[in-house]
Amino acid sequence: MADLRLEIGSANYLRAASSYVRMQVFILERNLSLADEFDRNDTLATIYSVLFDGSRPVATARLLTEAKDVARIGRVATIAEYRGNHLGSQVVKALEKAAKQKRYNQILIHGELSAAAFYESLGYLKRGEPYEEDGVSCITLVKMI
Repeated sequence: MADLRLEIGSANYLRAASSYVRMQVFILERNLSLADEFDRNDTLATIYSVLFDGSRPVATARLLTEAKDVARIGRVATIAEYRGNHLGSQVVKALEKAAKQKRYNQILIHGELSAAAFYESLGYLKRGEPYEEDGVSCITLVKMI
């Protein structure tokens, strides 16, 4: 894990790299639906944050426009053997910086309820009540930037 490299953007190879991590984590490991995971939000305009270990993508997240000045970070995932090394924090913080550069002033996360403490450690606050999304208990979290 000595050769970690973070890349952000909408390039096809970043979408492919993000898809690789998400396939490993959400489809193969967690058995979520392929159709639910790869939704209509994966477009040419979607911004991805991907951490590579050498040439292997190991962590990712995506940034979407929710409203004029509101962004949404989602699909945060880290390959199992890389967890516990703060890689999720790195991909989220990179997208926060990108959101700030795009002049968003608020970021939403529709996070899994089990991951709420992780997002709270990054300064996000829970908003509203838990709900089900794609069969998973979730909560909305918000952060002003």
